[in-house]
Amino acid sequence: MEVICCAIIRPPRDGGIRYRGLTQEQIRSVQILPVDYEIEYICRGNRVIVGPKVRKCLPNGTWTDMTQHSRCLLLCPRVWTSLENGRVTVKPPGPPVEGTVLHYSCHAGFILEGRNISHCTKLGKWDAPKPTCLCEKRPDTWKKKLYIGALFPMSGGWPGGQACMPSAQMALDLVNNRSDILPDYELELIHFDSMCDPGEATKLLYDLLYTEPIKIVLMPGCSGVSTLVGEAARMWNLIVLSYGSSSPALSNRQRFPTFFRTHPSATLHNPTRVQLFQKWKWTRIATIQQTTEVFTSTLDDLEQRVKEAGIEISVRQSFLTDPAVAVKNLKRQDARIIVGLFYETEARKVFCEVFKEKLYGKKYVWFLIGWYADNWFKIKDPAINCTVENMTEAVEGHVTTEIVMLNPETVRGVSNMTSQEFLAALMSRLGGKNPEETGGFQEAPLAYDAVWALALALNKTVAPLKAKGRRLEDFNYNNHDITAEIYRALNTSSFEGVSGHVVFDAQGSRMAMTLIEQLQGGSYKKIGYYDSSQKNLSWFGNDVWIGAGPPADRTVVIEEFRFLSQKLFAAVSVFAGLGILLGIVCLTFNIYNGNVRYIQNSQPYLNNMTAVGCMMALAAVFPLGIDGHHVHRSQFPVVCQFRLWLLGLGFSLAYGSMFTKIWWVHTLFTKKDEKKEKKKQHLEPWKLYATVGVLLAIDFLSLMIWQIVDPLHITVEKFTKEAPKEDLDVLIQPLLEHCSSEKMNTWLGVVYGYKGLLLLLGIFLAYETKSVSTEKINDHRAVGMAIYNVAVLCLITAPVTMILSSQQDASFAFAALAIVFSAYITLVVLFVPKMRRLITRGEWQSEQQDTLKTGSSTNNNDEEKSRQLERENRELQKIIQEVKVQCLCLIHTSHFCKGARCINCENGGYRKVFQRCHIHMLSSFFALLNYCMVDWFSLIM
Repeated sequence: MEVICCAIIRPPRDGGIRYRGLTQEQIRSVQILPVDYEIEYICRGNRVIVGPKVRKCLPNGTWTDMTQHSRCLLLCPRVWTSLENGRVTVKPPGPPVEGTVLHYSCHAGFILEGRNISHCTKLGKWDAPKPTCLCEKRPDTWKKKLYIGALFPMSGGWPGGQACMPSAQMALDLVNNRSDILPDYELELIHFDSMCDPGEATKLLYDLLYTEPIKIVLMPGCSGVSTLVGEAARMWNLIVLSYGSSSPALSNRQRFPTFFRTHPSATLHNPTRVQLFQKWKWTRIATIQQTTEVFTSTLDDLEQRVKEAGIEISVRQSFLTDPAVAVKNLKRQDARIIVGLFYETEARKVFCEVFKEKLYGKKYVWFLIGWYADNWFKIKDPAINCTVENMTEAVEGHVTTEIVMLNPETVRGVSNMTSQEFLAALMSRLGGKNPEETGGFQEAPLAYDAVWALALALNKTVAPLKAKGRRLEDFNYNNHDITAEIYRALNTSSFEGVSGHVVFDAQGSRMAMTLIEQLQGGSYKKIGYYDSSQKNLSWFGNDVWIGAGPPADRTVVIEEFRFLSQKLFAAVSVFAGLGILLGIVCLTFNIYNGNVRYIQNSQPYLNNMTAVGCMMALAAVFPLGIDGHHVHRSQFPVVCQFRLWLLGLGFSLAYGSMFTKIWWVHTLFTKKDEKKEKKKQHLEPWKLYATVGVLLAIDFLSLMIWQIVDPLHITVEKFTKEAPKEDLDVLIQPLLEHCSSEKMNTWLGVVYGYKGLLLLLGIFLAYETKSVSTEKINDHRAVGMAIYNVAVLCLITAPVTMILSSQQDASFAFAALAIVFSAYITLVVLFVPKMRRLITRGEWQSEQQDTLKTGSSTNNNDEEKSRQLERENRELQKIIQEVKVQCLCLIHTSHFCKGARCINCENGGYRKVFQRCHIHMLSSFFALLNYCMVDWFSLIM
């Protein structure tokens, strides 16, 4: 069973434990603590911790560094740890506590007076007085000393002082032996171990400032310690020169007005990253960071730089300890070029999640910090559940940027030493220690050059100060003038050091070159350098990519317009063309036979309008199928207007002329009151034409207002992106062009409402006049049938095409075929029966001959005969109705409803009484339906 907690441990003697986030009551009752919980040892009085100060609960139920004991020991006076004109060796390195041994020695030309060794006792006192170094030379040949107060972290989170302090001391020795640099002065280093702890550094800073001698410059290491020292130094007019601080926050000149550093800021990676983004033509990146101040500041600076370069940060994710959610968000938001800012241990967690989410390969590039160990991804880490093979696969191809801390060129700088000679001398001072086990070995060149930068700056101030009657040895914590001169000298520093060209920017940060590496085949390969001060990219051209080249910074979206199927358009166009040809034939027939009485009684001019309207509606099929495949987008609004006008006016002509016929038939021939029948007026053609004109004018005005107020224009509908079948890093964005206006729904509502009412009214009038027989408009029944078909098709097509508007083929097919069928049915129903009658009966021949013989008198006789036949027809219809009723009564009584009888079968009406006779009702319905169907089919034939 896996252990998920740790038992509490006892504090060291004369000390206690600080439990973070727990109250006093919880501390007294707690027995176990969770994994990753940290405790901190504290000591009473003037005692300090020797050994691990912080312990962390591990997943195996133990605490970190349990093999090393932590003790609270009394601190002996630190004054014994420095010796004027001499050196003090502290063994073991660290704060002077019980068991610490000091070894004293004097510089050349000085003699040690007193014991050369001193021990720190349990009482916190040294067992011997502090010795002194007496000069063997005469007083008039002495060099004046300038003291540097330094804080070297010999232990703690970053024990950089282990290599940086010997490096700085080596530089001091060389400077002091130079006759051309500060010939009248000697620089001496007074240093303490800050343990990379701001709290410890606070006490040491107090000792440095309030004990003799006066320090002219402070040299801290670690970003946290440098932050503390940099903020406090302004109160004592002290220049601060750091050799090991990378926090971007230290670049704030208002907060740290006298701060310089030879260690470049972490933001120095950002110009290199931006340069690479531009080289590979990326304009969209993503970031993921560990939530710490240094990475947050670095990312803020990167965001500003990429914004100036026109590059977008599309995704910005952060995490505290678990990066799983942040990595999933990167995947979900299609991040491709990803900048990662986190420490090495968190980097393993991140890339384990990267492997799980498949956020690596030819589509992705990761940018990491270059100061990880070369094999960081191969180190077994109990905090992750990925194998070394998984990690190696996930990190392949990533790019790192690293500050160049050792000059790659063989150049002798101001110290007359190459970078390789410097490394050899440093290794000699370290006594053959393994560089990988020596803290701060990479930063050692920065400490070396920091001393040289300080020496050169002080040397540069001698002459200006002498002109003002001042000297460097006159410096005190209240003297602002000397500080200002040192500041100006450092700010203008420029020389070749073992770490490269040393120059400071306006914020006091070091400008340095950046090394660019890429992981190729499991090992890092140098692919270039970038000099941010010169803005010069040195590219080796050996970068390797998993794909054909650098990946795209996003999924490439290809816009693809959906066009109407050309086969469908061609097929429907053929039908529309044939329909127009049929309309021409019908129109020609109607005009040619305009003198035939049968044609005249059908109001041929209205039929001509119907034929023209059908042809216009059929012509609208062609612009209805024209899209971006045929015309340029700038011409598309013209096509939209053409569709609207052709279809609108064609409908008004075709349907309006038929509606006019039915309207006037209903008005003149459906009244049965004899008195009103006498008052009936003769049908005058101009009224019919005026009615059509009114309907046409309404449509014309509405379309004109629509075009002027809210003209149609092209709109593009976007659909869900689609992935192609091929393995391409692209997505297809389907687009569809529409004719639309700002208030399209309002206009459609008005038009559909008006047309819909006309269609419904036309159906009603056609039904009301189905039994009317008149020679004035002898084809009104055919008109009624055409109205039925047109109305049904229109009432179905309008809503369906709105629903199918996003499906270009279906929408066009439904609308176009509805137009075609409506036009075909209208033309066939109205004109084919007339053609059949005139052809089969030859009426146009006889009637034309009669007309030539009798002239106009024939028309009067015909009208009189017509009225007489109408009266006879009405009388015959009454007789037929009575016979039908009697027959139905007889059928019902004798065959279907035994026991039923008919009562009062006079005057065309009858009443029936049934006893459980349900069959009779059904038979009556079907008999009526059969009668109606026979009546309609007889009309067509």
